[in-house]
Parts: sequence; structure tokens; C-alpha cells
Amino acid sequence: MLGKLKNISREKNLSSLMANVSVAFMGLVSFMLLTRQLNKELFGEWVLFITLATFVDLLRFGLTRTSSVRLLSGTDKLSQKTILGTAFRINLALLGVLTLFCWGSHVILLFSGIEINNGYRLFLFYYPFLALSNLSWNNAMSLFQAEQNFKRMMVVRISNVGLFCLFLLLNQWWLQWGLIEIIWVNIAVNAISGIWCMLKNWDGLFYVKFARKKTEKELVNFGKYSMGTLISSSLLKSSDTFIIGMSPFLGSAGIAMYAIPLKLTDLLGIPLHSFAMTAYPRMSKKAIEGDLSGTKSIFYSYVGIITLLFFPVALVSFVFAEHLVLFLGGNEYKDALPLLTLIFRVFTIYIMLLPVDRFTGVLLDSINKPKLNLYKVLVMTFANIILNVLAVFVFKSLVAVAVGTVLFTLMGIFLGFHYLKKEIQIQSRQIVSESVDFIKNLKTHLG
Repeated sequence: MLGKLKNISREKNLSSLMANVSVAFMGLVSFMLLTRQLNKELFGEWVLFITLATFVDLLRFGLTRTSSVRLLSGTDKLSQKTILGTAFRINLALLGVLTLFCWGSHVILLFSGIEINNGYRLFLFYYPFLALSNLSWNNAMSLFQAEQNFKRMMVVRISNVGLFCLFLLLNQWWLQWGLIEIIWVNIAVNAISGIWCMLKNWDGLFYVKFARKKTEKELVNFGKYSMGTLISSSLLKSSDTFIIGMSPFLGSAGIAMYAIPLKLTDLLGIPLHSFAMTAYPRMSKKAIEGDLSGTKSIFYSYVGIITLLFFPVALVSFVFAEHLVLFLGGNEYKDALPLLTLIFRVFTIYIMLLPVDRFTGVLLDSINKPKLNLYKVLVMTFANIILNVLAVFVFKSLVAVAVGTVLFTLMGIFLGFHYLKKEIQIQSRQIVSESVDFIKNLKTHLG
């Protein structure tokens, strides 16, 4: 019995899940503390700042991460140095470009007198500092994912998320600092993780001398599609926040309210992110070896099992939506409880659709068709932006924004299966049969 438990604890899906759950738990505590330390307007500005920062981080690292993981899987030590060093050099160049853009835009806004949401101003000034502080640990994530070293990934992430959470606890009970100080502390804790990864040679800084033009070209050629996919995927969620922030009717308070059910939805999606991280290298390996049957089998199993796991979670979340929203947001949002409960219940439908949508994209990347995955996500993104503009500026409704999320996800599922049927003759009905086989042979998978 003890031996079986050890096997289960070493299973990579569980390791990935535990890593993400640990980080997400502290992220949840931080979120709850922030809703109680900042009023609606200031919290809305924080959400806009951090959403923009996360989005641009995807732009920076999307160019190299997916392609780096693909190339790092199964390579020798020298090749790893070349890939990591090349990726670091690319990301350093991107940091320089983004810094010029952000600070240049900030200066233009100062002298032009244009009125915009303060969250956008905070981003333009403070993001270059945050981008520098998180460069090293973000670059190291490619190595951890390729090696399936989720324990190390968890420790590195906890080193900044955990420290930030600890600061917010002190801030709640003692310091009582404001929004600007909170942003600076966030930058500092990211720098601590970055310096650690740099000193351990996980980030690629000391391997820049091994960087090669050929590897750079290979990373960028694949990465330009995966970057577009990641950016578009991020826009599927973050465009809601960006567009709400542009509305004079909803503004920062609207962002703050919408962030509550959206955060709950992100928490429910954590297991999916974990499984996708383990599935991608496995499916890529099978595809590179020419074993398309094995690649499809992994896809069928993951989609079926995870959808099955999501069903009771979504059902419980739907029933207890009001209590979950109040627990996360606190008394500050009690007056908007019926509205936020309805938004979250719409999101539970979206959660049920996510596994199929996410894994069609992962499979397209695995069979070296990132361009098709990009097309799929671009169509979804444009549809979401149009729906958001209508919801915010015509209907002036946060519920309509959430309904748009369900509609574009359905569109993504349809497009994903269309491309996969055309490329590798995927059959949706096999999801059920392969999932049943996976459950029957669970002992084999764990042992």
C-alpha cells in the first residue's frame, strides 16, 4: 500500500497539479487580502495593472517557451545550454523594446493630458521594473516543464507568490500600505525568485555565450505561432478586463466586481493547466517519433477523464455560487452579490467546455501545427472582442460579457475538431472509449 502511495506521489500529473494548487492557494489568499485592503476603485486599478502585466509577459515568453519546451525535451546538456542561452537573449531583447514602448507612451500621456483609467498609467510606468524582476524565473520555467520537474517549479513560484502573500498579511494587520507600495513589493519578491534562478544556472543568463543564430531562428519560427496563440488565448480572458476598463459606465469598480467570479473560474481551471503541462511533452514526443496513434490516444484519455472530473466541481460551484462569491470578495461586494452570483454561474458552463477546447489546441501544437492553433485562437479572440464591445458599450452588462465567453469557447471547440479531423483524422466518439480504457488500466498508468 505504501509503495502504491509513493508511485502516486511521483506521478507527473499529480506533481504538476500540486505545484499549481500550492501557488494558486497563496494567490487566492493574496486576492482575498487585496479585496479587503483596497476599495473597489483601487482594487480595480490593481486588477487592470496585473492583468496587463500578465498579458505582456505572455507576449514576451510566448515567443520562446513552447518552442523551448519542445526542443529541450530529451536533449543533451550542451544542447540545453544553447537553447536556454538563446531563449534568454531573445527575451532580453524583447524587454528592451517593451521598456522603450512603455516609458515612451507614459511620457506622451503626461504631456498630452489624455484621460485614461489609472490602471493603464500604473502599467506603463511600473511594468518595465516588474518585467526585469521576473525575467530569470520565467525563462527557467521552460527547463522545468521540459524536465517535468514540477517540484522545482512549485518551489520557485512559491518563493515569490508566498512572500507576496506574507507581505499582504503583515499589511493587513500592521503596515497598511497603499497601492503603490504593494506594486513595489510585488516587483521585489519577483526579483528574489529571479536572482535565485540566475545563481542556480536555471535561467540561461550564463549560457548566453552558447546562443546560436540557427537555434534563435528555430525558436522564433515555431514561437511566432505559439506566441500568437498564447497572446490570443490571454486576450480571450483579459480583453474582458481591458474593455470594461475603457467604459465610463463600468470603470474600475466594474473591473473589481467582474474580477471576483473570474478569479473563481481561474481557480477551477488550475487542474486543466496542470494536465496540459504534462500532456504537451508526452504528445510531442509521440508525434516526433511518428506514433500518431499514441498521440491521439493520449488526447482522447486526457479530454475524457478531465471533463468527467470537472462535471461534479462545476455542479457544486453552480449550487453554492453565492457563498463562494461572498467568501472571496468579502462584505465590500455584498451589495452586488446577486449580479456576481449570476456571472459565476454562467462561468461554470464555460468551465465544462474548457478541457475539450484546451486540448485541441495542445494537440495541434504537439503535431507541429501551431499555425492552425493560432488561427483557431485568433478567430475566438476576434469574436470575444466583438462580443465584449457589444456587452460593455451597448448592453452595459457584465453578465453579457460572461455569456460571450461561453459562445467563443463553443466556436473554438468546433474549429479545433475541424482542423484535427483534417490533419490526423481525429474522432470525437473515441474520447469515451479511450477514457474507459484509461480508467480500467489506472494501476498501470500509476505504476
